[in-house]
Amino acid sequence: MTPLPLDDSLRVGFISSAGSVDAARATAGLADRLGYDSLWVGDHVAFAIPILDPFLQLAQLAAFSSRVQLATGVYLLPLRHPVPVAKQVATLDLLCAGRLIFGVGVGGEFPGEYAACGVPVKQRGARLDEAIPLVRKLVQGEPVAGIGRFYPFPETRLQPASPQPGGPPIWCGGRSPAALARMGRMADGWISYVVTPEMYREGLEQIAREADAADRKLEHFGTGHLLFVRLDDSREAALDAANDHLSRRYAMDFRRAADRYSALGRPEDVADKIHAFREAGLRHVVLDLVGPLQDRDEQLERFAAEVRPLL
Repeated sequence: MTPLPLDDSLRVGFISSAGSVDAARATAGLADRLGYDSLWVGDHVAFAIPILDPFLQLAQLAAFSSRVQLATGVYLLPLRHPVPVAKQVATLDLLCAGRLIFGVGVGGEFPGEYAACGVPVKQRGARLDEAIPLVRKLVQGEPVAGIGRFYPFPETRLQPASPQPGGPPIWCGGRSPAALARMGRMADGWISYVVTPEMYREGLEQIAREADAADRKLEHFGTGHLLFVRLDDSREAALDAANDHLSRRYAMDFRRAADRYSALGRPEDVADKIHAFREAGLRHVVLDLVGPLQDRDEQLERFAAEVRPLL
């Protein structure tokens, strides 16, 4: 098995939202001031809590920082047609001067949003398989014709092209065997979610095997993980706050999952969890600060001051 080519350094970003011009200015300014490497936004058409369109948020954030990378974590591509998506992706990459990571995934935990978009939820994996190569070619300005099962369209060329050579890197979410196989065949990176460091290591090994089987010659592979984080005086207090936040977000009891998949407690506890992921192959940790919304800035300040020096 050929090892995946990974970065040497560890990058740190965080997932957020930008619900107004002032919020976008404040979030981008905080990321720049504290030295975070990236800003990420999520995506759902319909969700248990209010959620904004990811491309519009990133375009607004791009106006307030010329340094941080901007990323979707993850965009539910099977809900949309790849041609207009490619137009938006290339435009957004131009607006942020080539700093975009296009993270995509299938979702499915809220089947109602698939029904609302007229997309059979059981087709989401097959649709993503077909859409990724189309988006990749379209954002490069190549003439492309859709000849597949889901997206037939005549030869089309989108201009202007993305400023990044080859277009923005396409990272895939997911942890199922089918998702890991897809990453090995066609992705530029993995942005994982609700996995342990052991699961992360095994996932990267499976991706490497699939890349070998597809005879891919990778020069670089991005490895990211969306990590629930809560700093507090004790792990138990942090777990209580994380469970309250995540149970409301996902409209279910999340305590067991929060206990297993989060980095909770004192700075050294959080750093130890990130170290375990780094040993497994993680090179880009994306903080999902769980707890009361009004605590977010304080948590980001504490992480930058107390956890990052331990990494």
